[in-house]
Amino acid sequence: MTVAKNTICLWFDKGAEEAARFYAETFPDSAITSVHTAPTDYPSGKAGDVLTVSFTVAGIPCLGLNGGPIFQHSEAFSFQIATEDQDETDRYWDAIVGNGGEESACGWCKDKWGISWQITPRTLTEALSAGGDEAKRAFSAMMTMRKIDVATIDAARRG
Repeated sequence: MTVAKNTICLWFDKGAEEAARFYAETFPDSAITSVHTAPTDYPSGKAGDVLTVSFTVAGIPCLGLNGGPIFQHSEAFSFQIATEDQDETDRYWDAIVGNGGEESACGWCKDKWGISWQITPRTLTEALSAGGDEAKRAFSAMMTMRKIDVATIDAARRG
């Protein structure tokens, strides 16, 4: 087994394997690569409990660690998923929110394990990168949204 030079480690209370399975089923280029159990008891678990899960999310190598409840996730870390159209935006948003997650503002949502996601249509990123009035109009439109509405962003880009 080859280990990536850099891997994102996500601390979970006990849900690392369930989360990794959900991500693998939801996003392309995602998979679980290994599951390891604890060789002995540890502060938040017992020998034989799932301790770590190696997985990828949209091609990004990750390690899920079932470390117990001491550390919580925050919006300071998020996955940003670029989408091509409204259908793809809806599919990912609805999967996350509909599986026990919660909506936030401006294309952000949180899954049931507390991991934050930005479901970001490429048209929004392109508008913001364009700068000037196009960026201002798209940004103003985005600020009124929870899930990004591609048609509204496209209309704002055109003025």
